[in-house]
Amino acid sequence: MLNAKRVLHFHEGNAGMKTLLGGKGANLAEMTNAGLPVPPGYTITTEACRQYYAEGGVLPEGLWTEIRQGLEQIELKKDQLFGGRDNPLLVSVRSGSVNSMPGMMDTILNLGLNDVTVDALARNTGNPRFAYDCYRRLIQMFGNVVLDIDGYHFEKQLHHFKQLHAYNEDKDIPAEAWMELIAQYKDLIERKARTTFPQDVYKQLELSIEAVFRSWNNQRAMVYRKVYGIPDTLGTAVNIQSMVFGNKGEDCGTGVLFTRNPSTGDNLLYGEYLTNAQGEDVVAGVRTPLPIAQLEQEMPEVYTRLVEIANRLEMHYKDLQDIEFTVEKGELFILQTRTGKRTAQAAVKLAVQFVKDGILDRKQALERIEVDHLNQLLHRAIDESAKLDVVAVGLPASPGAATGQAVFDADTAEEWVAAGKRVVLVSSETSPEDIHGVIAAEGVLTSRGGMTSHAAVVARGMGKPCVCGCEEVRIDPDTRECIAGDTIIREGDWITLDGSTGRVICGVVTLKEPQMSAELDELLSWADEVRSLKVRTNADTPEDAMKARQFGAEGIGLCRTEHMFMSAERLPVVQAMILADSLEDRRIALEQLLPMQQSDFEGIFSAMDGFPVTIRLLDPPLHEFLPKLDELLIEQERKKWALSELDQAEGNIDLHSLIRKVRNLQEMNPMLGQRGCRLGIVFPEIYEMQTIAIFQAVLACRAQGITVLPEIMIPLVGHANELKSMRILVERIAEQILGPEKLQVPYKIGTMIEVPRAALTAGQIAQYADFFSFGTNDLTQMTYGYSRDDAEGKFLTHYIHHDILPHNPFQVLDTDGVGQLIGWAVDKGRAIKPELKTGICGEHGGDKESIFFCHQTGLDYVSCSPFRVPLARIAAAQAQLLFGQPDSVHAKLLSAAVL
Repeated sequence: MLNAKRVLHFHEGNAGMKTLLGGKGANLAEMTNAGLPVPPGYTITTEACRQYYAEGGVLPEGLWTEIRQGLEQIELKKDQLFGGRDNPLLVSVRSGSVNSMPGMMDTILNLGLNDVTVDALARNTGNPRFAYDCYRRLIQMFGNVVLDIDGYHFEKQLHHFKQLHAYNEDKDIPAEAWMELIAQYKDLIERKARTTFPQDVYKQLELSIEAVFRSWNNQRAMVYRKVYGIPDTLGTAVNIQSMVFGNKGEDCGTGVLFTRNPSTGDNLLYGEYLTNAQGEDVVAGVRTPLPIAQLEQEMPEVYTRLVEIANRLEMHYKDLQDIEFTVEKGELFILQTRTGKRTAQAAVKLAVQFVKDGILDRKQALERIEVDHLNQLLHRAIDESAKLDVVAVGLPASPGAATGQAVFDADTAEEWVAAGKRVVLVSSETSPEDIHGVIAAEGVLTSRGGMTSHAAVVARGMGKPCVCGCEEVRIDPDTRECIAGDTIIREGDWITLDGSTGRVICGVVTLKEPQMSAELDELLSWADEVRSLKVRTNADTPEDAMKARQFGAEGIGLCRTEHMFMSAERLPVVQAMILADSLEDRRIALEQLLPMQQSDFEGIFSAMDGFPVTIRLLDPPLHEFLPKLDELLIEQERKKWALSELDQAEGNIDLHSLIRKVRNLQEMNPMLGQRGCRLGIVFPEIYEMQTIAIFQAVLACRAQGITVLPEIMIPLVGHANELKSMRILVERIAEQILGPEKLQVPYKIGTMIEVPRAALTAGQIAQYADFFSFGTNDLTQMTYGYSRDDAEGKFLTHYIHHDILPHNPFQVLDTDGVGQLIGWAVDKGRAIKPELKTGICGEHGGDKESIFFCHQTGLDYVSCSPFRVPLARIAAAQAQLLFGQPDSVHAKLLSAAVL
């Protein structure tokens, strides 16, 4: 049902109306009702925005009347008149999405100024310089936001004007000079937009509201929503608020304040401010602001009041707050509070600290963590033992370290990354239009702007290293150079950023792998107490296994044995095994591989002492191991020219033979060819060798007191007889190798469900399986009929961009299709064997939404890469808190079995 009122004054709302009022409007309402110093205003609801789009981009019927009536109430409260010739009311028009999208949509300040009201403002304040500064800001914002004139044209004109008249800063420019620039701005609008700046203040307001509605679908907002999974259907609210001014003089100012440090989580006020400035000056990064602590010296009473309000807001919302404030003639006003963007390190530290401070309980702290955010947590850092060529130091705006080639605009960053390069975006400052470049880059460097500038906030939210306000560097976008002292960094040169210290370093620097913090250990221990879903890892080497154990993995869900054969030492032996003409020749190669395999398994079993290890027997598309045919043909042609006929006849026999064998083994579609269990059935000696290596490693480890829990996975089964055949092989080898110890070794034999037919006939396959492991990567490929490499490289991005698919199905599990196959297989398998273990081992095992699905489906575990194990542990706990214990067929069957 539609909400009847589309315009609500701040006192009519509250924080619980976020979906209708947007985050900004809901918080302004909450603060107004709490008695905080909020300038009066009202919110046009998100519902009105949705109606605007539904009606083809026009204000819905009756909305303009509601807007005018709302404005009249502000006029009464302020005792001012919008467009008045004596005491004019000025307002701001700001966007306000339901989810925080800093800088992505548009704002217009000082609305209500024209050639008449600007004189009234000058008279009333006794400050013509201030009045005309406000007017030129309005014209500039209006021209950019409403009339779609690139802001660069206004900035270029302002820069040229200041240079011509030798003005260093905006505050040095007198009223007469601002009047001159205003005339130039008006001419610019007529040339670029072929219209005039409107003198009718109500027309200004109408066009501005429509422009803010339109900004919901500007490019940067759409890119941002795609990155953070924000629905396109929400729309934005619009906040109309009476202006307060931070640019009336030296007893005025504006700033942004975080109640705690959003980079580290330290319990210290963190923020910046500028005296004699408007709010956009701070967040846009056009001036490098002062640290908030300095406000205590300049305006002690304001600072004390600000600290009091900051503490009150944090306690009220029980979270880190990002607060915008303005000081007008010594009086403090709060313009906004919202949940502060933070790094993953800060998120973890804050969650733990809030529990210790009694603000949250443990479950609330776990629910608060943004799981995808934890990808940032394991940031690499500069190896301080390396020799560093530090050329400049700026503000450490977002932690971590990044190395890449310098690029000087967002488009180039995106293009180079698409071509496979790593880049660092270097710019005087970034604007919201640069969002695609920030997403593409490894890190961001700006010469202007502070710790709360657009670049800093967005980089922190994405977990990218950022160095801001680095005034030691001079960036020239025209020559595409960055000059730091005697050093010139040209586009394409390699640089390294240390976002934790603010250092800019020439060249590629060795980076150290991250370490787990004490706070993360504590948070994860809370998660482990809550979750029921186990978390394993995908690991193919002892080193990966040990790293995963450090991160809390409870076993290995996938050890891909084919990855053990890719080394320069082993590949020739594998190729000899595949290309062997006879069983005898193949066994010779297998005997060479056996001790290599056994050594690998011993190392992995040792690392996972007491935890299960699922080993997938060889599953290579054969083409991955064979010599490349085109390279062999080129070599054959080269030898034809280089050797005599006799030499060719004698020396080229092996090459001819090799080419013939490779051609014979070639497949039209290797991913659907002789791989997985098909290889083991046709050439059982291969799986025999691997099984011998596994059980010999088991005996060797048991002799050292290591507890081994091996699980042997038969890959790519599509028919129950395939698994039946391979189970007989494994059981025979177990009897042969383990002998009397067989009863003391709790090994399991199972299969990877990655063929749709296997899921559909899971009841038959379960007769021969102790466990099902769902290989969601291949299961997704075969269910969709997509080749992942081709799909992601060709059409999948287009599909997602045009909403054909909601997500990349190789990143977020397709619960409607692939998920139904998994659920069916689990239910049918456990109907035959209630104790059947089930889990997933595709890349979806580290994705939050996919983990939620696995929990609800009643799987026993997920398996993911080592560095995603902490993320999966938190997500599994959140799934338990959100959905409770799954009421699965598995649980019902177990209960029936007990009865």
